[in-house]
Amino acid sequence: MDNILSVLVFFPAIAGLLGFVVNKNSIRTYGIAVTVIVFLLSLWLWFSFDMSNAGMQFVEMIPLIPDMGISYYLGVDGISLFIIILTTLMTMIGMASMGETKNIKNMIITLLFLEMTMIGVFVALDAIIFYLFWELSLVPMLYIIGAWGGPLRIYASIKFFLYTFTGSLIMLVGMLFVAYTYHNVTGVWSFAITDWYALVLPIEYQLWLFAAFFIGFAIKVPMFPFHTWIPYAHGQAPTIGSVILAAVLLKMGTYGFVRFSLPMFPDASVMAITPIAVLSLIMVVYTAMIAYAQKDMKQVIAYSSVSHMGIIMLGLFAMNAEGLSGSVFQMLSHGIVSGALFMLVGMIYERRHTKLISEFGGLTAVMPKFAIIFGVMLMASVGLPLTIGFVGEFLVLLGFYKVSPVMTIIAGTSIILGAVYMLRVMKFVFFGPLEKEENKKLKDLNARETWSLIPLVAIVIWLGVYPKPVLTPIDNSVNALLTFMDEKAITKEAKDMIIVAKSTNPSKLNMGDK
Repeated sequence: MDNILSVLVFFPAIAGLLGFVVNKNSIRTYGIAVTVIVFLLSLWLWFSFDMSNAGMQFVEMIPLIPDMGISYYLGVDGISLFIIILTTLMTMIGMASMGETKNIKNMIITLLFLEMTMIGVFVALDAIIFYLFWELSLVPMLYIIGAWGGPLRIYASIKFFLYTFTGSLIMLVGMLFVAYTYHNVTGVWSFAITDWYALVLPIEYQLWLFAAFFIGFAIKVPMFPFHTWIPYAHGQAPTIGSVILAAVLLKMGTYGFVRFSLPMFPDASVMAITPIAVLSLIMVVYTAMIAYAQKDMKQVIAYSSVSHMGIIMLGLFAMNAEGLSGSVFQMLSHGIVSGALFMLVGMIYERRHTKLISEFGGLTAVMPKFAIIFGVMLMASVGLPLTIGFVGEFLVLLGFYKVSPVMTIIAGTSIILGAVYMLRVMKFVFFGPLEKEENKKLKDLNARETWSLIPLVAIVIWLGVYPKPVLTPIDNSVNALLTFMDEKAITKEAKDMIIVAKSTNPSKLNMGDK
């Protein structure tokens, strides 16, 4: 399995092409079988991963355009490993839990192509290959929203595409400039991200390039004020679209900061801590308040998702191991919990064809299994200790407290605000009198839905109680990243801010060397 990463990337796409000749009555079973195989391959990747090695593993490199330095270059480290597993897990469970839908054959084939693009983003170590997968991921999601979404699906899909595509073009300009700069310094062209890491750029270059990459990644996160596309995308997307969007696609933005911005522009990253923290705090508090005001359950989860992404952004720019490791762990937590909550809302929508909170009440009496699982995910969402949501948030707040105690206290209000709006949903949907006749006839979760959600419940509790198997490889890669940033940083302010044990200087290429 020397080419395990290539198999992970292209197997779903090849299976998707073969899906066109599969009978439509068998396509669901076929799609689930494919995603199960991909998930098992990602687990094999985890079991074969050297936990003591903080560098890239399972590396594959094939020159594509040698004269331009473009290669088919793949690899994973402790940071990308678990995001890949999150991708394969949520695609598998999302497909297994999916209810009846029109043109299900086209939907499953589209999901398989989407899975290819998402995995490709997280394994690509060549900027051009990364960019191709990044852009290709827009097409299946655009199709999912536009073809299977709600009444405003065309508006939502176009807005989603224009926002993300515009940001991507600005990011591409930054990538081309970095490649041009590398050529000026070394005399050769290269789009390998690991080659770019060796560049030591002047502060003014770092600031402009950081801004270019920031726009592309911030729109995908989505950070305030670029977040306005997300309520429409979630509101109009079918359930499986919202699950994949919240669980995986948003993580492409935060992952981009880890893979590009922090190691390539350490001084600019430190200088951006305060403005990014302010934007993140606005995300945390402002969107939490909007979530409380929503009358639609799905919109509550959508705005809650943005609020929690603000916590992840805080951790990324804490510049210490606690914050960064907590942020990566919170990506996994957010993906599992928000994905499960969107699945649950979708299941109740299939039964009642409404997502309005006011239309429910007393569901615990008729849907006890649904209520229990929703309650577990709700508690994980608000960061209850011994759930997966607590570990990441605690580490992020612990890490950012070293940067700014005041901002950390403000960010900590997310736990209180989250409890307020989520418990409000729990109160009005599941408790109180069962008055509406339509709700009295509702059926509890069926076997397919139950078995789709049980693995997520198990993960929420397992990693909440014992997160070490996941945190150890993440910590190793995070410490290696911080060490590299500390040694590469030019300014004293950056060196003082980045908290890491000292190690040997990495190989660096200074623009003044030529």
